[in-house]
Amino acid sequence: MKPWYRRTLRWAQTNLTEKDPARYDADWWRAQWRRTKVQGVIVNAGGIVAYYPSKFELQHRAEYLGDRDLYGEIVDLAKQDGLTVLARMDSNRAHQPLYDAHPDWFAIDADGNPYRAGELYVACVTGPYYQEFLTGILEEIIERTAPDGLTDNSWSGLGRDSICYCPNCRDSFGQDLPRAVDWADSAYKQWIRWSYQRRLDVWDLNNAVTTKAGGPDCLWIGMNGGDVVAQSKRLRDDVEICERARIFMLDSQWRHDESGFQANADSGKRLHGLLGWDALIPESTAMYDAGTPTFRLGSKPEPEARLWAIEGWAGGIQPWWHHIGSVHEDRRQYATAQPLFEWHAAHEEYLIDREPVATVGLLWSQRSVDFHGKDDPVEVSQLPYRGWVDALVRARIPYLPTTRVDERFEVLVVPNVGVLTDEQLDQLQAYKGRLVVTGESGLYDEWGDRRDRWALGELVGVRHQGKRFGDGTVTDWENYDSHSYLRIEDRSVFDGDTDVLPFGGQLEVVEAENPALTWIPPFPIYPPEKSWMEEPRTDVPALVLGERTAYLAADLDRLYAKHHHPDHGRLLANLVRHDGIPLRVDGPGVLDCQLYRQGDRHILHLVNLDQGGAWRGRLEEFTPAGPFAVSLRVSASRARLLVSHQEVDVQQRDGWITVLVYRITDHEVVVLD
Repeated sequence: MKPWYRRTLRWAQTNLTEKDPARYDADWWRAQWRRTKVQGVIVNAGGIVAYYPSKFELQHRAEYLGDRDLYGEIVDLAKQDGLTVLARMDSNRAHQPLYDAHPDWFAIDADGNPYRAGELYVACVTGPYYQEFLTGILEEIIERTAPDGLTDNSWSGLGRDSICYCPNCRDSFGQDLPRAVDWADSAYKQWIRWSYQRRLDVWDLNNAVTTKAGGPDCLWIGMNGGDVVAQSKRLRDDVEICERARIFMLDSQWRHDESGFQANADSGKRLHGLLGWDALIPESTAMYDAGTPTFRLGSKPEPEARLWAIEGWAGGIQPWWHHIGSVHEDRRQYATAQPLFEWHAAHEEYLIDREPVATVGLLWSQRSVDFHGKDDPVEVSQLPYRGWVDALVRARIPYLPTTRVDERFEVLVVPNVGVLTDEQLDQLQAYKGRLVVTGESGLYDEWGDRRDRWALGELVGVRHQGKRFGDGTVTDWENYDSHSYLRIEDRSVFDGDTDVLPFGGQLEVVEAENPALTWIPPFPIYPPEKSWMEEPRTDVPALVLGERTAYLAADLDRLYAKHHHPDHGRLLANLVRHDGIPLRVDGPGVLDCQLYRQGDRHILHLVNLDQGGAWRGRLEEFTPAGPFAVSLRVSASRARLLVSHQEVDVQQRDGWITVLVYRITDHEVVVLD
């Protein structure tokens, strides 16, 4: 039989509060496990709050626990039902008595004051709290209940904006700690890498403890987010974590307005690219009203929770329902998971053990997020990447995130990845496919220092002049700096009845021959009598095309993430279009299309993102879309639609097959045999 981390596909978590020992209805929640067909449960054990009578007197017991072992009781019921059990920890903070007894275990600022989160004290990852106290608790939990594994919610301590000056850090760092967050300070940069390693040391230590106490499959798995910038700010190295992890517990509970539902599928693909596609990535999907604002005891609208989960499945993520507390006056949240989980259980064979099919790769680098993004990683690093994601989704072009220069991709996009190592630059030099580079990609070394020689610029045929036009900031409606345009010099990059495209962003100033787009400087917006191009033509390149390269000096990728101007998305998509794309989908609307190969069959996820486009905030209802003509360059004679429960005709012509999908409410999954 496969180990638990390879076979447990659906998870449940009732995140206990301190009041729950007095009110937990075990029969009701056990029935909910069965209704939702879960195979594993995550049960609060210890850390900040203990839900069992621990021998460690300074581990705070839940206020209403008394001498009860609520954690152990739930574990017993789960084991009776044949469920995988993960003991949940929440470990980075402690109450006053533990701090008073061991103040040297806790993080302090430069003035010697302890870091606090509300009434709790934040522990330092380098000290005895993590190295001795928590490891003893892990051993105790395993000895009492023998869980299959353990997971931890807040395992990584302080983020990168808070430097700890405790004696443990001073001794361990090996030099004077940086005095402040300062990317110009080499000590701060070294502290960043050192801090990443300290979190990995926690990961390795905890796994050494749990596997020794509970056996080789009793893994400790820290929960992690799906957003690279958030992981960076928490000093969690996704690449190194995925080297260690055999399952990825993804704590990514809701959709953000600025990134959309499609971000969930992107997270799944990005993480599978590190873990491998045979690994599982359960995701904590909140049934409570998570978002902005958050209401811990309210119900998230069912369409909002549903579409977030479905986009995750399209990217290879597994479902995990999550409630805060065991009793709710807003009971609507209980009904959300059942139909989702029933469908997943009925079709699980199509949702795992498969390989993605995509010809476009999208390069990302957490190191660049740190050392190029620095104080503004969202603007510098995340938005250019996200702009490409949104443009490719809108154009229905399958893509995969990647940290490697992989020859399986016919097109590789490098979206303002400023920091590239010498090895990565060598790989890009040797890459045989089409290369699309934007912004400052490759201008900086692995520490974020500007290179003397821009090898990537030489590859794409440009010379950087060391300056930039515009900052893309719109302070008010009359902001002239944002009223700029791009002139189309090469009609192959954009077809349409126009000679210019709106711009309004920032431009890396480069020298190049025969640019495909050139920059038109800003001119007044108001009064309208002054709104005419004083300088309608320049020779300043905005886009440069080579035989197999494209360099985009204009930050259209960043702008598309911010504003979704159709011209910007269309131009980005045009730069990666090629004859080898294996998918065409004709029909109106916004679909996220994810294509997989599974043995002799292909599986296509179609997620309807044409929902609530006129509104921000929670999704309240679904808007069906269709019909769609779906064409693929694959061999198949039979097509099944798993959501609408239909078999549809397959038409074959010129090496393509076409099937008709008449209506998609939230999603459809096409299986082609």
